[in-house]
Amino acid sequence: MVYRVVQWSTGNVGRNTLAGIHARPDLELVGVYVSNPAKAGRDAGELAGLDPLGVTATGDAEALLALRPDCVVYTAMADDRVFEALDDLARILRSGANVVASGPVFLQFPDGSMDGPIREAAREGSASIWVNGIDPGYANDWLPLSLTSISERIDEVRCMEVLNYATYDQRMVLFDIMGFGQPLDEVPFLLRPGVLTMAWGSVVRQLAAGLDVELDGVEEWHTRLPAPETFEVASGTIEKGTAAALRFEVRGVRHGRPVVVLEHVTRLRDDLGPDWPQPAGKGCYRVVVSGEPDYTLDLQLLGSDGDHNTAGLKATAMRLVNAVPAVVEAPPGLLTALDLPLVTGRGLLR
Repeated sequence: MVYRVVQWSTGNVGRNTLAGIHARPDLELVGVYVSNPAKAGRDAGELAGLDPLGVTATGDAEALLALRPDCVVYTAMADDRVFEALDDLARILRSGANVVASGPVFLQFPDGSMDGPIREAAREGSASIWVNGIDPGYANDWLPLSLTSISERIDEVRCMEVLNYATYDQRMVLFDIMGFGQPLDEVPFLLRPGVLTMAWGSVVRQLAAGLDVELDGVEEWHTRLPAPETFEVASGTIEKGTAAALRFEVRGVRHGRPVVVLEHVTRLRDDLGPDWPQPAGKGCYRVVVSGEPDYTLDLQLLGSDGDHNTAGLKATAMRLVNAVPAVVEAPPGLLTALDLPLVTGRGLLR
């Protein structure tokens, strides 16, 4: 069976999902939505750095939904436009199209506070939606849960991202949301009380649910390091003394101790925080299961261009694209990783 797909946005992740849709023989690209008028009228392949695909990008959302696609791959930025993204998703679902999306990330395992309209739209359209990626996503749902299947006793599950973001060219995310390049006495959006839990609390709750553990609560912690001198990254200039490294944890607590932990160690230079956890290879996602026995699993990332951040974008894109058939065939509603069968790169082995 071939599934008809619309790609929604052509940014950092969207360019990679376009390539992924083109790579799968069971997916047919029938439309591309763009919000930038300068991209409208251009071939989707050109926007993705591919040969022409014969599909022209448009800013006419209604025309695309009128095509009655089986699925919309939604990769529009949601970090700074949460409510607009929720409105987009509800509109798509009400049209009857299923959705795989990279955000808003709290929908990957929602807590019931903001997902009501999405569930209602899914009911109205008799459609399914699945929000996922690499993190939140595969690196802290199926990867750790599968590792626990060879445990005798589990004391703690820790999921880590250990990456240098210097080559990640997204100024809004790095500077405005994460606070890199900003004075250490200024609190960026990500580190305001409750925001880390809003973004990654779903990770620890889903892992706990997958392990049939009831948490007493969720805590958050962070620390930052300054730049020792002024230096450049892909997104701009990091002045001496401004934030250049960030480490945070979102901890699921039971009986007074952390049992499920999401940890990020983010540097803009490899020499920062030498006593912090170091990556395997150029960058990695790490799962540490403490118990009997102890396990450490490193997932190293590296794109064909030699950049780990490129690989991270590709991983998020393909996590969504490869799940399209399973999401289309699933019962209507807001799905989580615990609801889907095993998703593989079926059809991609050459």
